[in-house]
Amino acid sequence: MDPLQTKVIIPDPPVTISYKSRCLFMGSCFSDYIGTIMAGYKFRLLMNPFGTLFNPASIAGNLENLVNGKIYKAADLNFHDGLWLSFDHYTGFSNSDPAACLAGINRSVSHASEWLRDCDFLILTFGTAWIYRYKESGKIVANCHKIPQAAFLREFMEPTAIIEQYHRIINLLRQYNPKLKLIFTLSPVRHWSDGAVNNQLSKAVLHFSIHEILKRHEQAWYFPSYEIFMDELRDYRFYASDMLHPSEQGARYVWERFRDSWVDAPSRQILAEVEGILKATGHRPVNPGSEAHRKFRQNILKKTAQLVQKYPFLDFSEEIDILNEI
Repeated sequence: MDPLQTKVIIPDPPVTISYKSRCLFMGSCFSDYIGTIMAGYKFRLLMNPFGTLFNPASIAGNLENLVNGKIYKAADLNFHDGLWLSFDHYTGFSNSDPAACLAGINRSVSHASEWLRDCDFLILTFGTAWIYRYKESGKIVANCHKIPQAAFLREFMEPTAIIEQYHRIINLLRQYNPKLKLIFTLSPVRHWSDGAVNNQLSKAVLHFSIHEILKRHEQAWYFPSYEIFMDELRDYRFYASDMLHPSEQGARYVWERFRDSWVDAPSRQILAEVEGILKATGHRPVNPGSEAHRKFRQNILKKTAQLVQKYPFLDFSEEIDILNEI
């Protein structure tokens, strides 16, 4: 029978992620998809401490902020439409109270800075080579916060600028955390507001830049999430209703490809055991108050305790609370 897919071949990586690895995800919303799935399976990770970041310049700038342990002050904030905001962060950090805005930002940055210092893997996902520069300050922004477009200059990043910026930031990261390993990915999410041609041009520039960066640096690799979507998942059922973002099925497929190539065999076995607990916890009983369901809960609690005793690095506190409340 003829093959029904053009399968992307992923070379075996020289290092792998385990349940004991500490991972930091930064970049576009696609990093959130994979990071959320991994967090659900109890891997140790931190996800987008600045919120979603789309362009390489903002990702690099915020990595430098983490290395330098930047403390944000009132002068770093802008005010628009009743909210104080940071152009380094996404809208979730905005607040009508500037003190509360700064407290949330600095708490997240401080935690991420410490996490990065002892991190094993940094997974970076580029989304677009198009950037927006705030006219008033000349600063490249990570998020426009729905401020009118007239306040920004729209520019296109050249490959040389991206490559040189990451050559510098990776050297800085190596000094900060010598054991750090980097995995680059390219988001398959299409930036359709740029138009079909400009979106593809943007992805091509990012793809080229990543591979030039990898030529210069050891302990850095590429995971082909973009290629998997373009070549293995050529069907709109793998996209959400906007036909641009991955559907849950599509994101999970890419996670499975990532798991099978980048997660070590012992951790894949642990993952299977974790998945059994999660499925049992999420089970909806026909009669929640029955003796049969009480025994079912007790059995799952016992299995959870045994799994935690076997693997003390797993945290099932949320599931235990749910089982005790039912």
